[in-house]
Amino acid sequence: MNARAQIRLLPDGRRLHLHDGPIDIVLQAWGSSHSIENAYRAAATRFSTILDELCTELTLLRKPFPQDSEWPDGRVARRMTAAVMPYAARYFITPMAAVAGAVAEEILSAMLSAADLSRAYVNDGGDIALYLCKGEKFEIGMIDRPDRPSLFGTTTVTSADRIRGIATSGWRGRSFSFGIADAVTVLADHAPAADAAATIIANAVDLPGHSAILRIPACDLAPDSDLGSRPVTQAVGELSAPQIDEALARGRQTAALLLKIGLIRAAALHLRGETRVIAELQPDTAVQPERKLVNA
Repeated sequence: MNARAQIRLLPDGRRLHLHDGPIDIVLQAWGSSHSIENAYRAAATRFSTILDELCTELTLLRKPFPQDSEWPDGRVARRMTAAVMPYAARYFITPMAAVAGAVAEEILSAMLSAADLSRAYVNDGGDIALYLCKGEKFEIGMIDRPDRPSLFGTTTVTSADRIRGIATSGWRGRSFSFGIADAVTVLADHAPAADAAATIIANAVDLPGHSAILRIPACDLAPDSDLGSRPVTQAVGELSAPQIDEALARGRQTAALLLKIGLIRAAALHLRGETRVIAELQPDTAVQPERKLVNA
């Protein structure tokens, strides 16, 4: 294993923490003690190679991906590329938009290859890959701001659902955003797909040209950013109720399109205490309010 990777059980003795550079994962598995031990060993072994593997193809992964472009070689890189391909013709997006979800899914895949588990999750900074045996379920909490998380709603994902990936994006998160959403949480069939879609929808929650929104070229904040000189949101001032509604309506329109063509299963868009939810008409994927929710 590489010397950088930090791998340890958390104090509860049930969750495993994996950290290497920008990758920060918390995961948990359920099953026999032997199966959990094997799963955690496999996760740690695969994790130790991922960052170096990604770095070898970083130049390619930071470029927008047209459908005739060169495909990367690494398994995680290919997961990232596949997740953003549906958006390449219409939106600016690079495979880096799906990196956290792809890493989470790769670690989960290693765990399942090594052990017989009843359920498991891999959470890479809020982008989550899930595994559920028949009859199992997870209750998922959704946050209103990634920088100071508090729950604004919950949803239950069961083994009968197709949802196996959850991701959250917004301008307050650890990645840059073109939009002004405090948080957009997406449920999809796979974690990389959820990650890419959350990015697209969060970018769409916006008020183009509004004077209260401070935008700075991404390269001024991070010279090696895959977004180049494109302006990213750094502050959002006072917004009126109609302006909040307009920004959320823009995001809802994009989310509705992605739902219609099967790229997502549900999304919750949050801005300044207001939320819009769009989902398939299935009770198990419905978001339940803890504060005011407006069903879009």
